[in-house]
Amino acid sequence: MSQRVLVTRAPHQASALAEALRARGLEPILIPTIEIASPTTSAPLDAALASLPTFHWIIFTSTNAVESFFQRLAALKGTGFSPSGESGGLQAPESNPASRGASAPEGAKLTASLRIAAIGPATARALEPFGIKPTLVPPQAVAESLAAALTPYAKQPDGTATRFLIPRAEAARDILPEALTAAGADVTLAPVYRNIIPADSIPAIRELFSTSATYPKAVTFTSGSTVNNLIALLNAASLTLPPAPLRISIGPITSAVLRGHGLPPHAEADQPTIPALVEKVSAALLHIKS
Repeated sequence: MSQRVLVTRAPHQASALAEALRARGLEPILIPTIEIASPTTSAPLDAALASLPTFHWIIFTSTNAVESFFQRLAALKGTGFSPSGESGGLQAPESNPASRGASAPEGAKLTASLRIAAIGPATARALEPFGIKPTLVPPQAVAESLAAALTPYAKQPDGTATRFLIPRAEAARDILPEALTAAGADVTLAPVYRNIIPADSIPAIRELFSTSATYPKAVTFTSGSTVNNLIALLNAASLTLPPAPLRISIGPITSAVLRGHGLPPHAEADQPTIPALVEKVSAALLHIKS
C-alpha cells in the first residue's frame, strides 16, 4: 500500500507536486488550503499600470503575482486602457497564454528602460509565456536574497530614487519593500490577489484527520499561507494537527511559520523548489520505514 502525502497547495498549482510524488510511488491527497481570489480593490494596481513607463523595475515575488498581474492588464486592455507615455511599458497579450498552455509570446513587450526581477526560477518560468526574461533572479528564492540583489539598484546614476513596482499578495511579508525603501528607493505596492481559505476543504480535512486510521504519513507545506490556512481549516473542523504525520517544509520561511504554531518541521527542503521538497518527503518517509 502506497504512503499517503497531503498536498496543501492551491488547486492550480498542486498538480506538479502531486505528479512528482506519484513518480516516487507515493499517493498524494489533494486538499487545497489556499484559494486565489481577486484583491479587495484593484485601484493601486490600476493607478500603477496607468503610469507604468515611470517605473524602472517590476518585481514579481510569486507565480500567482505574475498570473494575476497580466490578467488585470489584459482586462484593462479590453476596456481601451493604455499606459500613459510614448513608450507604453508592458503590453498585455490578447489573452493569457498561460491559461491555455501556449508557449510562444503573444505581443508582450518591455521597454528598454523597464527591468523585471523574479524571486526564483518558478516565477521566472511563469513570465516566459509573456515573452519576458527577467533581468534579475537572486541566488535563493526568498525575499531576503531578492532584497540583497536589488538594493544596489535603489538609486539611479543621477542620485534620484529608483521606482520599483511590486505586484503581490494582499497580505505579504514586508522584508523586500522595507529594504528597498531603506536603501533610498521609491516603492509602490500593488495588491493583485488574495490568499483565502477554501471553505469547501473543511469536510475533507475533517474526514482526513478525524481518526488516526486515516492520517496521511506526511503533510507538505509550500508557503507560510499553507501552514496558517491548514491550522485555520483544522480549527473550523474542531481539530488540531496530530503529531504523527511528518511535517515537510519547502524552506526556511515556511519552517519559521510552522515553529510559530509550535509545530517544527520534521524536514526542510534543501532548496525552495518542488523537486527538492519531493526529495525530502521521500527521504523522510524512507527513514521512518527503515
